[in-house]
This record gives sequence, C-alpha cells and structure tokens, in this order.
Amino acid sequence: MHFFAPTNVFIEKNCVENHKKELLALGTRAFIVTGRHSAKINGSLDDVLSVLKEASVACQIFSDIEENPSVETVAKAAEIGKEFQADFVIGIGGGSPLDAAKAIALLIANPEETSDCLYVSKPLKALPIAAIPTTCGTGSEVTPNAVLTRHAFKTKKSISYNLYPDLALVDGRYLSHASHNLLVNTAVDALAHLVESRLHIKSNIYNHMFSEYGLSMWKTLIPYLKGETQPDETTYETLMLTSTVAGMAIAQTGTSLPHALSYEITYNHGVPHGKACGYFLAAYMEDYAKTRPEDVEKVLSLLGFDSLEASRTFLNGLLGKCQITAEELELYADNMMANPSKLSTYPFEITRDGIITILKKSVAIG
Repeated sequence: MHFFAPTNVFIEKNCVENHKKELLALGTRAFIVTGRHSAKINGSLDDVLSVLKEASVACQIFSDIEENPSVETVAKAAEIGKEFQADFVIGIGGGSPLDAAKAIALLIANPEETSDCLYVSKPLKALPIAAIPTTCGTGSEVTPNAVLTRHAFKTKKSISYNLYPDLALVDGRYLSHASHNLLVNTAVDALAHLVESRLHIKSNIYNHMFSEYGLSMWKTLIPYLKGETQPDETTYETLMLTSTVAGMAIAQTGTSLPHALSYEITYNHGVPHGKACGYFLAAYMEDYAKTRPEDVEKVLSLLGFDSLEASRTFLNGLLGKCQITAEELELYADNMMANPSKLSTYPFEITRDGIITILKKSVAIG
C-alpha cells in the first residue's frame, strides 16, 4: 500500500485571510488564473487581491478560462504569465481554472517548452501553485491531475504530469453564490470520485478512509440536492468538505470508467462534466457487483440506498438522460477500448460488449 498527500490543506471560514502567511510564502509575483465571472461574484478573487495588496505582492489576472479548458487557452495564458515573470500561480474557481492553473504553472516554469510538452513525460517542474476551489466537485485542490480539452483529438485528457498544489485554501462560503443546478452537477462529480475510488483496482485501506467518509457525508446532502431543503452555512461547508475529501480519495487511485466515458458526452454533447460522470455510475456499479457485490453493497449502504435500482432511480431523477446516436454508441465504445490506461483502472476484464452494455444502460440511444 502507498499513501502520498503533499498539499498543505486548510478548510475553514475566511480561509484566505487566515492563512495569508502560507499563501504569501509561495512567491512575490502572482499569476491568478480564474474564470470570467464567478470568482468576482462569490468574493474569492477579492479575498486574494486584498491579501496580495496588503503585502505589496504584484499580480496579473488571467480570467479567460473556459469550461473544460483547452490546451490552446492554457498556452495563451502561460505566455502572459511568462511576460509578467510570475513566480507562483493561484487558481481560483471550479475544476476548469484549477486544472488550467496547474498546466500553466508548468509551462511558465519551462519557457523553452511549448504546449506539446503537456502530453509528453519529461523531468519538468512547475511553479508553486495555490488552489482555491469555489465549486464542490473538482477536488483538484488536492489531486495531481489536470484535465484539458484536446480539440485535435475531440476529447479531454489529463496531462502527463502529477502536479499537486502546494497550498489549498477551502472555504464553503464561496458556494453561497452558486446556482442549485451548478452545485448539483459538481456534487455529482464528487460522488463519482468517491464511487470510482472505492471501486478501483488501486483501492486500499487508505483511500477507503476517504471514500467511505465522503460517501457518508454525501448521503446527508441528498435532501438538499433533491430540492427538499434550503441550504445554509452548514450545507455549503459539507458540500465543500465532501468535495475535498473525494479529491483526497482519487489522489490515491485516480478515476475509472465513468470518468473516461463522460469525456465523450461532455465534448460531443456539451453536458457538464459532473453530470456526465453521474450518468454512468449505476451501470458501473452494476457491472462491478457481478464480481464483488459486497463492495457495491458497502457503497450503497453508505449512501443510504437499499438497492442498486434505488440508486439508479435517484440519479436518473436528479440528472435525466443524455441521448446519443447508434453511431456514437459504437464510436464511444471503440474509443474506450483504445484507452488502455483507463481500462486498467477496472479490477476485472471488460470487453467491448461490456462497455456497450454500460453505455446502453446509462444514456438514451436514438
């Protein structure tokens, strides 16, 4: 067994102000990576700028990170960061800005490289990275992964480097400005992390601690996610903590088939990432239960479902279904079978017919 968690993590109210010493220790010229709107609305950007201004730390903001950020956007941002001579990077936002920040920190630190290096393993190091999540699904603040859109290949893929943030500042307050729909979609991403980590070839006692604790917390959020209760400060804190714990779980294992299949749905159908992952969870657990039913029963029990069908009904009601064509069904199965790194995360042999079955049970074909 192996356990590795290098990120310095703080989870509390007013986290940025409380731990400005740790943030400022990362460097003297900050390159801030964020999306176009949310960081300004939820107060996270102002919190960071206040700390930097107080310490007279120079900063440059790049706020053009799109949902599912592309290699091209990352390369553009890195050029601006190089010109600014940044010596550390601060990612603020959901998974898109946080993942982009990691790749940007790598490119700035290696000015002789082009974006082609992102998918070629080299002995490269990145600038120090601080991650400040403002959604409740990514877990990127505690994982080494950075998933980018590769338009040339019409898909999403994690870069070839393990880049853990040096510092994670996690504050549930930032969720209070997010829509219910956004929080549902990102919370389902956290659920996928918890399920896929627990049902994974690398699963062991260490990540069980994170995934099982995270699943038990996710259960308490179901009434809110279904729209039965109104959120309060505790709701936001639990959503954020569950997301970070889920990130800690996949940091030990990585994700599995639902994430791999979700990239097709997100890229080709514009479905938000967490929602796309959620489509495949019930069918994934059903296939897994053929060999290890006790593991799936444990997951379902922690979530409060008395059967696999109950979890399927819940997810279908929460997410609905995406429709793909028969031709896309065949293409996505072929693409999955051509992805040995993701297939290897599944503890059991799975055939193309098995992938077809998971697809058919997860999305509508028409």
